[in-house]
Amino acid sequence: MTTINSFSLQVRDDQIGVITMDVAGESMNVLKAAFADEITNLLAEIKTNTKLKGLVFISGKPDSFIAGADISMLDGCKTAIEAETIGRMGQQMFDQLEQLNIPLVAAIHGPCLGGGLELAMACHSRVASSDNKTVLGLPEVQLGLLPGSGGTQRLPRLVGLQKALDMILTGKQLRATQAKKAGLVDDVVPVSILLDVAVKLALKGKVTRELPKLNLLGKLLERTSIGRNIIFSQARKQTLSKTQGNYPAPLKILEVVKAGVDNGIKAGLAAEAKAFGELCLSKESKALRSLFFATTQMKKESGAGDTKPNKVVKAAVLGGGLMGGGIANVTATKAGVPVRIKDISEQGISNALKYSYSLLQKKFKRRFISNSEMQKQMLLITGTTDYSGFHDADIVIEAVFEDLALKQNMVADIEQHCGENTIFASNTSSLPIAQIAAKAARPENVIGLHYFSPVDKMPLVEVIAHKTTSAQTIATTVAFARKQGKTPIVVKDGAGFYVNRILALYMNEAANILLEGEPIEKIDQALVKFGFPVGPITLLDEVGIDVGAKISPILSTELGERFVAPAAFDKLLASGRKGKKTEKGFYLYGKSSKKGKKLVDESVYAVLGVTPSAKLSRDEIANRCMVQMLNEAVRTLDEGIIASPRDGDIGAIFGIGFPPFLGGPFRYIDQLGAANLVAQLRNFESRFGNRFTPAPRLVAMAEQQQRFYSE
Repeated sequence: MTTINSFSLQVRDDQIGVITMDVAGESMNVLKAAFADEITNLLAEIKTNTKLKGLVFISGKPDSFIAGADISMLDGCKTAIEAETIGRMGQQMFDQLEQLNIPLVAAIHGPCLGGGLELAMACHSRVASSDNKTVLGLPEVQLGLLPGSGGTQRLPRLVGLQKALDMILTGKQLRATQAKKAGLVDDVVPVSILLDVAVKLALKGKVTRELPKLNLLGKLLERTSIGRNIIFSQARKQTLSKTQGNYPAPLKILEVVKAGVDNGIKAGLAAEAKAFGELCLSKESKALRSLFFATTQMKKESGAGDTKPNKVVKAAVLGGGLMGGGIANVTATKAGVPVRIKDISEQGISNALKYSYSLLQKKFKRRFISNSEMQKQMLLITGTTDYSGFHDADIVIEAVFEDLALKQNMVADIEQHCGENTIFASNTSSLPIAQIAAKAARPENVIGLHYFSPVDKMPLVEVIAHKTTSAQTIATTVAFARKQGKTPIVVKDGAGFYVNRILALYMNEAANILLEGEPIEKIDQALVKFGFPVGPITLLDEVGIDVGAKISPILSTELGERFVAPAAFDKLLASGRKGKKTEKGFYLYGKSSKKGKKLVDESVYAVLGVTPSAKLSRDEIANRCMVQMLNEAVRTLDEGIIASPRDGDIGAIFGIGFPPFLGGPFRYIDQLGAANLVAQLRNFESRFGNRFTPAPRLVAMAEQQQRFYSE
């Protein structure tokens, strides 16, 4: 056996060489620029062995092929040329693999992403394991980049133009069976025979790659210049519609793929490397990469220093509503932990079970899971109308409506029916946890665990510790949330915690602008254009106008008059408008709405006593809402509600869809400059009053020209 650092070559008796990649000190293989010389040396040795009949490339890691390139090497690039050089090195490295005159087969088990898939596509054939861990994709767009080592050129030639654009523009990952159907892999086999099948494929010799299989319409679109122009034109329209032009990477991807399709792979690779270098230096990519590093760093933290979490073997949920059903779902399907739902009625339990079943059915129909796996996950969820089966629960999550007395009674019930170490976690969105724990016999076990709706999709949870919550409770709750597939941030107790507190002022300002006469759709469009997934008025309809009305008095009582919602909104509830759930709010729903396009319910203006008339620019609307959120984010940091700007940025992006390309509220303040933000706040303060008064910390930062991040 020959070993060259991260790569080893073993020649079998049948003259098939097995190249094993195993990067020392890493749980997953990642590609580094330093590997270029290693691979060159390895290939030089391979070429001198004239007896070799073929090669198999496999990972030495038990659960991953190659998870991508080491993106930290990009942070050292000071110019676009430096980053372009890294892309060209990857291209040349993989070109050497593709040019081998003996067959090279990739044996893929586990994540095969980014540079890992680019390497696999440079091989002559690919075999993937049928394991659920095996996924293939090019997620670079999510970091504001494009695949820079040949991915934009090889993928369209393997799977066709439309499928390739769908994967590269979205970062979509395919499971092994989907990859085979697309033509990305040649075979899917159990992991136990993966190497054997790859060796047999190598012994067959180099395969002549056929064109991707397409139906008649596909051929007309992809194999004629007119058809291809239609594909690129439509893709550009859809991309601009989704990104609002805020992300440069998708548009560069379209340019680069088109260059290769129109002018050949050599021109495509040159365009790819150049665009990779430019994107690498863009502020959008830097922000998205900072988010990636922050979330990676957080995964290593317990939330409570060196305290080790206890294992959660069984969980329970109080309340079978939308939130309770969602929490039970991620507990069973993501964490793999049995969960018991208690509701006051059998109907509530039935609804919660139905919620999980419908989500699992969708996964089954898309072939993400087998029927047996679906049944296995459903069996982890059970229900009861009393506390039977609660005695051995390690954590109980309360998900009922915002009523302090009710929540306090539930704490008492859990202390009576469960063990002395059982954690009581409240999903309250606004009530301070200390108040919920005020009458508890074991307040150290009480904590907040605030999920966002819909639970199965929203990645964030806030873990809220009050003054006497134990470190053990915090560490166990954080670890449990991660098992549920969530990104937890630990925040200090206080009304609204972090996310809802910064969101409330943003929403209030949108409401004030509406009451000044700005049309509903214009307000929403301004914030969508700014980069939010939905506008604030749409969000109010989605969350529920009644929910906002309940939270507002709690926040204003605890935090002051700037949180008082406009009084005119009481008229909405008086007229029975609660939003989407009752099909009566700011927008039309049901039969009154038009398919594919949301229409404003014009009658809402009369209820509010407003005559709509567009006077403000889109920028002013967005700025007024945004500066409120930014200002409050600084206050929460100053009060210790969040531990760091990093936690605040992650909380805003994952909790309320703050534009990721801006990096979060604190990175965005650094980008704007504290002095500039204070000037905007002072301007609005002079026009609209003290709800725009800048936070003292922000004023001090402006005077001293400080930033939240050093880089």
